[in-house]
Amino acid sequence: MSTDLEMPGFRLDGRTALVTGAGRGLGAAIAEGYAACGAQVMLLGRTRSYLDDVAQKISASGGQAGVIECDVTEDKQLRSAIADLPKLDILVNNAGTNFPEPFVEVSDEHLDTMIDLNVRACFVAAQAAVKKMLEDDARTDKGGSVINMSSQMGHVGSPNRTVYCMTKHALEGLTKAMAVELAPQNIRVNSIGPTFTDTPLMRKVVDTAEKRDFIMSRIPMGKLATLGDIAAAAVYLASPAASMITGTHLVVDGGWTAQ
Repeated sequence: MSTDLEMPGFRLDGRTALVTGAGRGLGAAIAEGYAACGAQVMLLGRTRSYLDDVAQKISASGGQAGVIECDVTEDKQLRSAIADLPKLDILVNNAGTNFPEPFVEVSDEHLDTMIDLNVRACFVAAQAAVKKMLEDDARTDKGGSVINMSSQMGHVGSPNRTVYCMTKHALEGLTKAMAVELAPQNIRVNSIGPTFTDTPLMRKVVDTAEKRDFIMSRIPMGKLATLGDIAAAAVYLASPAASMITGTHLVVDGGWTAQ
């Protein structure tokens, strides 16, 4: 059967991607997914040994990866690391954290830490990344992509997660505003909202059978997301297949927010 339909692909050949919090969990999985699709991946995080392990895994599979040891909450260090990149096409703002606790028990330390890491660091990384993208005169045709790792909690509320929900709702606002402002420069900005995914952070937070039962009762599909589920969403949003997708939130939540 012949057709005139042109289907853009999911390959990322010739693209350079920066993934923050790339040493473990979602960040590592996304980096591996990008490398498998042909991108050169820069792995950014605080712990060199974790980053080296991911880079070695990517290299062993035939991919290209570099390592940047950097604390994203150190503004000057983060801006310098991004400015020093030869070029940049894709940013994944993945670094983040959560301290589940009752609203009236939230400490100033936890409040400041989550705001600094989940919101401010994402803004600074995005700002520096967009500046780098705009330096490339050849980038306009192929475009740039910023992906903010949000959460299903960026759209709903949940007990013991007031600060986390607040920060992820803020990230959703940043995503939309950036998307509108940067569309003329062909830089797309989207977010991904995972449900609970089997990562070291999730296992640390969901540490009792009661908590796990509550989570499973809220997911209509009756299962946790896998690392591959989230990596696939990140590949899609960064790829030519999503060339008309900007300012939106791709929820990978098994139906949690549909209720």
